[in-house]
Amino acid sequence: MTTDEREAERALTEQVVASFANAEDARLRTLMQSLVRHMHAFVREVEPTEAEWMAAIRFLTATGKMCDDLVRQEFILLSDTLGVSMLVDAINHRLATGATDTTVFGPFYIEGMPERAYGENMAFTPGTPALVHGRVLTTLGEPVAGALLDVWQTADNGMYSGQDTAQPHGNLRGRYRTDAEGRFAITTIVPVSYPIPTDGPVGQMLRATGRHPWRPAHLHFMIKAPGYRTLVTHLFDKDDPYLQSDAVFGVKPSLLVAYGERSAGDELARRFGFSGDYREARYDFVVDESATP
Repeated sequence: MTTDEREAERALTEQVVASFANAEDARLRTLMQSLVRHMHAFVREVEPTEAEWMAAIRFLTATGKMCDDLVRQEFILLSDTLGVSMLVDAINHRLATGATDTTVFGPFYIEGMPERAYGENMAFTPGTPALVHGRVLTTLGEPVAGALLDVWQTADNGMYSGQDTAQPHGNLRGRYRTDAEGRFAITTIVPVSYPIPTDGPVGQMLRATGRHPWRPAHLHFMIKAPGYRTLVTHLFDKDDPYLQSDAVFGVKPSLLVAYGERSAGDELARRFGFSGDYREARYDFVVDESATP
């Protein structure tokens, strides 16, 4: 490449950057100008052929076509598998406050799931029965009464209700509230590891790059309470084989729980209606009361 050619390419970048100079929204102006600089730098670094650039455009077009308003969000999946979702999460939770660690939201949340009573069973499909319980606390260790825990997980077949239309509506989903002592209790099944959807562009990318699509077993939680920052996190089974190679890089050591074996007829079984052996996991969430909700 000649010096003139290099200067012409740089001049093009600056011309595009300057085109956003009159954007009234200062944050939008910063975002667009930075996007241009970084994208142009990427193109100069890898020097794609025109065919490769068109393949990238087709990939993004196909990604958009795999999205819908309710269940499938392929762009979130792409962001997750590139580690961008976890990087955004890390940037937005840099201050160490003592609150529970956050992790990715994921593409399979559904709004408006049923409110469930303390200890109510949210599993309408078979699996290993489990009790997940604990407390929601402030960073000072005080109970948060009336906190709303929005919970969702896959069935034993590795699919979420909504994603799997054969599952009953609201299966393995529910909204639970803490009692006056900040306690919550969820009857469910032990979560299983599962592959993220691979029938779209993200799956093609994983196969082409020799990556597996598996996520370690987990429950999703979104915890809200007035005056507290919303907490989006998971609880992971500490014995899952995919903890070190999560396809979306979402595992944090502080979010691991053990599903201990419990016997039919013990005190918890009588209280929560387990007729046979079951598993128990306990975890106390800590929400940040110093930030705005």
